[in-house]
Amino acid sequence: MEELIMKKALIICAAGMSSSLMAKKTTEFLKSKGHEIEVDAVSANEGNKMIEKNEFDLFLISPQTKMYFQKFKEAGERVGKPVVNIPPQAYIPIPMGVEKLGNLILQELPKE
Repeated sequence: MEELIMKKALIICAAGMSSSLMAKKTTEFLKSKGHEIEVDAVSANEGNKMIEKNEFDLFLISPQTKMYFQKFKEAGERVGKPVVNIPPQAYIPIPMGVEKLGNLILQELPKE
């Protein structure tokens, strides 16, 4: 029997408030579609540290913190993990926004 390994994505946001809601709703959406993917969130202050810990498969940069994208992308390259910007339309805690974010995660997660 094949063991399912849970994938993990991390949203890096300005304060971590809206991103926590997006992370929770997106995790629920992905699980409802049969994907073992957990989405979590941290503030931009913790972003570099979390990337360097290398405990996530994908790092997502919220629209409010896109000015730090290059810095986070370079940190991701050092640990060999993708870092992508979240488009504003995928960062709205309504079903359409959650679905867009879920699909972005499915598209960007490294395939193993």
